[in-house]
This record gives sequence, C-alpha cells and structure tokens, in this order.
Amino acid sequence: MNEYDDECLQVFLAKQGQLFDEPVAENEAAAEAFLEDCLAVVLDSIEEVREYFEENGADVEGMSLDELEEASEVFALPSGRYLVVEG
Repeated sequence: MNEYDDECLQVFLAKQGQLFDEPVAENEAAAEAFLEDCLAVVLDSIEEVREYFEENGADVEGMSLDELEEASEVFALPSGRYLVVEG
C-alpha cells in the first residue's frame, strides 16, 4: 500500500477539483483515507505515469507527455513526482 507524504496530501487537497466536481476530502486525514481507498499511486516521472496507464489498459497511445501531465487523474507534485488518482 502506498504511503502518501505531506506533499501528496497537500497537492491533492488543493487540486482535487481538477478531478471531482465537489471536494472529496477536507483535511489531510480524509485525503489520505480517500487516496488509499481508490488505490492512488505515486510515480517518479511522467514516463512512469505512461507505463502505469499502459499496464492498466488505458489507451494513451498517441498522447504526448504534456497531454498525460494535463490529464485530470494526474497531479504533478512540486518534487517532480506524480500522484495518479483514478476516481
């Protein structure tokens, strides 16, 4: 199971509106529980994001790395990592 650090939780709380119409978490504890429930993953690079989507059957062929980074399920973290949340 993933452990979500403060960076992941803060970015998800701030940007959850890019994936959901209404907030799904109001604080870090709720955000962590939500991310665990939907099996969100933290990946080290946008290339790993592509591999993750391909391995899970998503049709990302023809998508540029920039387009992948802009996908609503992908949350870029300040450290250069990516949080992928499939709602």
